Amino acid sequence: MRFSKTFIAAGLTASVYAAPIHDEDACAVEHESRSSTGAILATGLPSSTLISSLPSITSVAASSTLAASDGVSASTGLAAPTTFATSASVAASSTAAASTTVAGPSSVASVSSTAAGTSSKAASSGALEWIGVNESGAEFGQGNIPGVLGTDYTWPVTSSLQTLMDQGVNIFRIPFLMERIAQGTMTAALDATYLAALKTTVSFITAAGAHAVIDPHNFGRYAGSVITSTSDFQTFWENVATEFKSDSNVIFDCNNEFHDMPSNALVADLNQACIDGIRAVGATTQYVFVEGTSYTGAWTWISSGNGDAMVGLTDPSDKIVYEMHQYLDSDGSGTSDTCVSSTIGAERIAAATEWLQANNKKGIIGEFAGGANSVCETAVTGMMDALVAASDVWMGALWWGGGPWWGDYIFSMEPPSGTGYVAYADTLAKYA
Repeated sequence: MRFSKTFIAAGLTASVYAAPIHDEDACAVEHESRSSTGAILATGLPSSTLISSLPSITSVAASSTLAASDGVSASTGLAAPTTFATSASVAASSTAAASTTVAGPSSVASVSSTAAGTSSKAASSGALEWIGVNESGAEFGQGNIPGVLGTDYTWPVTSSLQTLMDQGVNIFRIPFLMERIAQGTMTAALDATYLAALKTTVSFITAAGAHAVIDPHNFGRYAGSVITSTSDFQTFWENVATEFKSDSNVIFDCNNEFHDMPSNALVADLNQACIDGIRAVGATTQYVFVEGTSYTGAWTWISSGNGDAMVGLTDPSDKIVYEMHQYLDSDGSGTSDTCVSSTIGAERIAAATEWLQANNKKGIIGEFAGGANSVCETAVTGMMDALVAASDVWMGALWWGGGPWWGDYIFSMEPPSGTGYVAYADTLAKYA
């Protein structure tokens, strides 16, 4: 299935012409396009990677004016493996910028008494330990490395994070690019500016008592090439984990949505290298989220071979959580707001639930979403109820996606007017 979509991200208006994507798990497409305006907007990655990043963002509305944290106005022409006709006007809003976008270390001071008082709310009171939101922005603009803050990429808005925490959200997944934080090579020293902004975002969340998932949103690639060196990958994680090892509310997500890898064994080996690197530097209290191939879809967890390949991962701290993603449209790509049926949510996680229970493992739905309509609302509620019913193995779920640059994107969980936020904020709050 392929189609053209119009979307807005980072204030950009563009028509996207997508090439065929892999049928093994359209979820990959869903996630990447949504999860990464950057994947859609500007990408230097191969077309296969670009396509996997399309579905998440493809349905964003055709025109809109968005506020940039740094007040940048831009007109951008993008050239990538897929054809884009792009024009942009990023509107500056000094009022919004002054107190909302997490831009650097100084922003942590904005963790007010209100935020600090959120810790009690941030602790989940439901059967599931975590109810959360993915906060996109820092992974946008993959074709421009390192890129310009406010033009190519952005960071979450603190006021939006606070609103969501006040409503019970207690975990946020923060996508970022490996190429921006480790520039030139995977083993390079971490870039001070990008790292500082990531730390500020993380600190705002964890200071309020919520959890922050650090997510290299790279689909098993670095600079467009499949990651094959487990030693380099371990070094990358040693460098990153060193910076966050003292914060027990940080969670390390080894890599987003591996797909089209040389083998499932390599995916398992990379995840093991991630775990080993994190523990080697003394980060022993944090959870580690591991993802499988085929875009880590829950509905294909067994058929893709993830179940067999990933079951043997080990962790001396015994804090591995298997992260799976699940969308509810016909191909599981998350590119449509039409759900297959009102029962598809529970149906698509059933086999993964059985695997977790049979193998005594813990899992989380790291990305999910549904359209703003009655069928999807019933399907999402059914999936959440199924997670609760199996809360012996499922730890929670995170909506895709939040972030300030989504415009009218069909699943936007950005307060106060994101389509997904208006339709589903109250639903998610019931499980928090």
